[in-house]
Amino acid sequence: MLRVGLTGDLGSGKSTVARMLAERGAIVLSSDEMGRAMMQPGEAVFAAIVEQFGSGVVAAAGTLDRRRLAELAFDPQAPRVEELNAIVHPAVLAAQAEAVAKFAGTDKVVVVESALIFSAYGTTPEELRSRFDRVVLVVAPEAQKIARYVERVAAGRELSAEERVALEADARRRLALQHTEVHAAECLVVQNDADVAELADRVSAVWDELVGTPLSPPYFRAKVFNRLR
Repeated sequence: MLRVGLTGDLGSGKSTVARMLAERGAIVLSSDEMGRAMMQPGEAVFAAIVEQFGSGVVAAAGTLDRRRLAELAFDPQAPRVEELNAIVHPAVLAAQAEAVAKFAGTDKVVVVESALIFSAYGTTPEELRSRFDRVVLVVAPEAQKIARYVERVAAGRELSAEERVALEADARRRLALQHTEVHAAECLVVQNDADVAELADRVSAVWDELVGTPLSPPYFRAKVFNRLR
């Protein structure tokens, strides 16, 4: 088994890269999807969030009001994202460790997709190596990251000028808390600054690199995958 961390800032396109890796045979564990499942009513994480952030984060339907929770977590005056992370991420990490262990002794490439590979999963090379054999970092120009975030939140809805400005400001606030690209020297870096076809070519090159990784040190070798055409 090859254990791979997949990360990138907001709007970098890491979920698209995760999907492409899955198409090539990887087992992908999405931290966001696992976290969302744990944040459903009746789950321990849901109860802990409500206790920490108050009943105001519960919608009329009894589910979490994710927009209100995000407003509190990313409040520029008093951000509380670390409080939220402290509740959700230990539970997600435990579930992921259990899922990854099921593939021990196989030839599978198991990819953990998370924006917090370099924080929640370890802050030292030794900690990271205990969890991952390689790390893939998806990068993109800031303007593209912001545009992708706005497009995702809009979900096809026409935005007013005021809404677009507010969402762009929200993206900048969130990006200011993320610094994955400072770790590029430890990663296989995928530049996501072109079209989908070019990105697919770069992901194919990354996949070839991953399946050719010998299961012996050194694991964290840097390489940049940019324009291949």
